[in-house]
Order: sequence, then C-alpha cells, then structure tokens
Amino acid sequence: MEPLLQVEHLSVSFSTEQGRMQALDDVSFHVMQGEVLAIVGESGSGKSVTALSVLGLLPSPPAKIDGGRILFSPGGAIPTDLAGMDRKRISAVRGKHISMIFQEPMTSLNPVKTCGEQVAEVIRCHEGCTAKEAKQKTIRLFDRVRLPSPASMYGRFPHQLSGGQKQRIMIAIAMSCRPDLLIADEPTTALDVTVQKAILELIRGLQREDRMGVMFITHDLGIVSEIADRVLVMYKGRIVETGPVNEVLTHPRHPYTRALLACRPGLQPKGTRLPVVSDFIREDDPPLAAQPRKDVMPDKTSAKALPETSQPIMEVQNLRVWFPGGTGKEMVKALDDISFSIQEGETLGLVGESGCGKTTLGRTLLGLIRPSKGSILFRGHDLAHIPADEWKKRRKELQIVFQDPYGSLNPRMTIGKAIEEPLLVHGSITTQKQRRDKVVELLEKVDMKAAHFHRYPHEFSGGQRQRIGIARALALDPGFIVFDESVSALDVSVQAQVLNLLNDLKNTLGFTAIFISHDLSVVHHISDRIIVMQEGHIIESGTADGIFHHPKEPYTRALVEAIPGKALNRWA
Repeated sequence: MEPLLQVEHLSVSFSTEQGRMQALDDVSFHVMQGEVLAIVGESGSGKSVTALSVLGLLPSPPAKIDGGRILFSPGGAIPTDLAGMDRKRISAVRGKHISMIFQEPMTSLNPVKTCGEQVAEVIRCHEGCTAKEAKQKTIRLFDRVRLPSPASMYGRFPHQLSGGQKQRIMIAIAMSCRPDLLIADEPTTALDVTVQKAILELIRGLQREDRMGVMFITHDLGIVSEIADRVLVMYKGRIVETGPVNEVLTHPRHPYTRALLACRPGLQPKGTRLPVVSDFIREDDPPLAAQPRKDVMPDKTSAKALPETSQPIMEVQNLRVWFPGGTGKEMVKALDDISFSIQEGETLGLVGESGCGKTTLGRTLLGLIRPSKGSILFRGHDLAHIPADEWKKRRKELQIVFQDPYGSLNPRMTIGKAIEEPLLVHGSITTQKQRRDKVVELLEKVDMKAAHFHRYPHEFSGGQRQRIGIARALALDPGFIVFDESVSALDVSVQAQVLNLLNDLKNTLGFTAIFISHDLSVVHHISDRIIVMQEGHIIESGTADGIFHHPKEPYTRALVEAIPGKALNRWA
C-alpha cells in the first residue's frame, strides 16, 4: 500500500531578530491509511510546526519551507505535493480530506455562533448541501461523538458547554466530511483524566470506523501507549526515534525518549526526585547521542516526614458555598457541608473532575469567595467571618499559584516588578535596594537568574512563567499556599521540574500546601494526604498511598483507572 501521507526531508525555518531559526531539520515520516501515528516531544520540539506544515497553515512570513515535500494521496490517488500548493487548492483539501483538532477548543470555536452553526458551516462549505440538510447531518454527528441531547446542543453556545463537550464539538467539526487524515494536536491537554479517557476512546473508535489515518500530537507517552500504532519522537526539530509503539516504549534507544518516560510521576517512587531531560541529555550533546548519562537515577531519599507533634494549621467545618442558579430559584451547591483539617507542614491533595468544587474550595479558603455557611479556622482565626479590612493582615500568610501563569501576570509589567509588588503593597521591605535583593533571591530560589528581572512574561516559556508565579507567592514568606492546577498544562518534563522544585521548597521553607489537580498520579507524588471530591462533597479521604493504591469508592477507582499509561506502569 502507498502511504496516505509521505513527508520527505522537510525543513522549516522562522525569521527572528537574531536571524533564521530552524524549527524543522530534515524531517521524514509517513502515515498509512487506518493507522494512528503519535508524534511526541516537548514544547518547541517541532510537533505543531510539522502539523501546520501539512495543512499549509504556517504564517509566511515569518515561516518558510526551506526544502522537502509533503505528498498526500487520499484513496490511493496520485500523490500531490501539499508544500507546493497555492492557497485556493490547499483550502479545498482542508476540512474535506485533512482535518485538524486543535489543543484549546475555546479559542478555536467562535463564541458568538452556536455550536451547531459552526459544524453546519463546514458541511455546507465542502458538500454544497442545503441549510436543512446540514443541520440534520450536524445533529447526527453530535450523536456520533456522544454529546448529550444532540438536538438541543445545536443551539447552544461554546461557553455553555464543559471542556470535554467543547472538544467533542471540535471532533464533530473535524469529522464532518469524513476526512482521510485527521491531525489531533494535543486534544486532551488540561482535560480531566476521565474526560481525557473518553476523548481518546472516541477518536480511536471513529478512526477505526472510517479507516482514517491519524497524526496524534502529544507530550505524554502515557497517552501514546493508549492510542498509537507507531510513535515518532521529536527533539529540537529532528526525529530522534521512531517505531512500533510497544517497541519504542519498552526498549527506548534514544536518551530523550528515556527522559520522557522517566519523568512521569506514576513511574517513580513517591517522594523521590523526578528525573528531567537535562539528566539524560545536555544542550551540547550531538542530536543523536546514543547512550544515557550515568547520573540519571533519581534521588531515592523519601519526602520529609511531618513532625509527630504537628498541629492543625487550618480546620474547615461544615463549609457551604451556594450560588444562585440560572433561573434565580434553584441554588447551585458548589460546596455542601465540607469538613476537614490540614496539619502544619502538610501537603493536602484535592482531586476530582471539573465542576466538583476543588477550585471553589481553594479560593474560599483564601477569602476570594465568601462562604454561605460554615467556618474556616486558620491559626485560631475564623477567616469566614473576619471583616474585609482584617483580610489584608492575613493575606501575607495565605497565597495562591494559579493554573495559567500567563493569565495571572501583567503583560506590561516586568517579572521583577510583578514579584516586587506584594512587598510594596504590604510594606514588608522599605528600601528599593532591599526589595530588589529580595526579588533576586526569590528568582534564584526557583532556579531562575537575576538577569531575568527586567524581562516581560511573554519572553518566558510556560514552565518559567509558572516558576515566576511560585516566586511571587513566596515573596511574603506565607505559611499556607494553594496550588490550583499549577502543572496541568505543562509538558511532562517541565511538570517534573516544577514538582521537584515544589518538593524542595516545601522541605526548605516548611510551608503548608493544598495541591489541586485532576491527575491522581501527580497528586499522589507530591501529597501527604488526598481528599477526593465529587459534586461539591468529599467522598473519600486518606493517605496518598492509600487513596492511590487502594481506593474504596467507585468514583475514586474510576479516576485511578482513567490515568493514561497503565501499560507503561506494567512495562516499567
């Protein structure tokens, strides 16, 4: 059989202020009909550039295809070079023969059009059918991608849907013309593990029904083990390893592949240092270095034990947060009768699906949401009932690190000024030199440099921005920090770096933390105890090992079973 897609010696560069930057360097691979090829690597490895090159979506300038061919032959037709197509011809291919599911559905969907209209528009454009026929096909598609109440979904807007439902709309758009090739670019990043599992099963099921070729782009080898037939590993714009999924994941040859496997929290003993890419391969290594370094084994020292005499730093009793519903009559019970305590120096994990109340609970503890009922005793003071002017005094002791570091940083403020701002607001340090010295100390504490002081948020990677958010949270030496999905959207290797940093800081500074996440493997790695939430209630709690290895509730067992990469755990 001829390959459905054949990429030959593709090279792509971008013009920058420093000159041409090579994004892809002599990349060659193929995708067969009915095959799922996973392309894996960190941010900046060239995965998305490869996908956008196939669809002709690279902005030119600054992007330029320096060489190579992208041969596409749907249904065994004579291969056509997509790299040489003009805009009109490639537009006829997009959607009809090659479709793409993007990473973030909310930014890909038009917020002022209903979901049904957006799918129907693609069908009318490529198939020339009437509005009524397009609507009927759209409703059938919604049923096919397992959306609840398909007919009513047609008239809903994107903001009225959950993250998983929005991603199903994107899949419906991509599948609307039964394409020969589907490109899925990180379609499950930041989704709950149960929703992620459902999306992976859906894509795989549709692929088998239609005998599509699929390019599945991800940074997570756990997901690769669940969905792919073959895997292609990219590093710095080059392919460093490729082969059948079982072969690559059980016997990885390249140090970079081994690094991606090693840095997953589920494969390392709880409390140990997670390996990172720099343990396996250095910046100055040859691109195809064959042997791993000898110093890659993780530190086997266990996490710092809690002192036996530790006292509760916070006690939550019968906490309730109710919001008015859409009609104003029924109340939405975001939190309902929540009670628990946190010991001094402890890390408590909060886990559950989106909408279970994790983030609401974290923000209520910090006074960002006022509770409807109950008490929050922090060092003997009831935070639920103190006046607003008293909160400024308490704010120094309670901090938060948000999920999206870019959204929580002022794009017009240098990161030095952003970290310095809490010191100014609270008057902790009076002189400018002392404040600057404190900021530099904080930057170095989170493994960044003093030279970064005058740079802006857009000049940093996602992992670096998250470190900046952590530095800002530490500026006032708080005793209690809430980490709200702080690593959920990061590459696995960057996630490992941030988790190692948090463990180091916790052991050094001794703060108490709540770590919120939907990923039980991450929560297990960093937490002493875990609370499982569902629909505003605590349904199970216990030690991290107890919850992870011996869950009692069916819901908790479902969360554990939904963690991608069970095969990797067996192979390890």
